[in-house]
Amino acid sequence: MLVLTRKIGEKIVIGNNITITILDGGRGEGVRIGIDAPRDVSIHRSEVVEAVSASNQEALQAAETADQDDATPEQLIIAALGLGPN
Repeated sequence: MLVLTRKIGEKIVIGNNITITILDGGRGEGVRIGIDAPRDVSIHRSEVVEAVSASNQEALQAAETADQDDATPEQLIIAALGLGPN
C-alpha cells in the first residue's frame, strides 16, 4: 500500500485517466475526496460492497432453502431482498 500525505486542493493521479483531489479535511475523523474517472471505472465504498455481498449471500441461502416450485413471484422477490422470515 502506498501512503501519501496531501493538503487540501492537492491531487493524486492514477494511470492516465483517474485523478483524486483532496477537497476538505481536518474536521473530525473524515476527509472529503473527489474522484475523476472514466464512466467505465467502478468506484464504490468498501462498506457498501461488503453489505451488498452479504445481502446477496443471504438471498442465495434463502432461495436455496425455499421450495421454489410452490413460491409466488412476490415470495421469491422478498427472499432475494433478504426480507423474509429468519
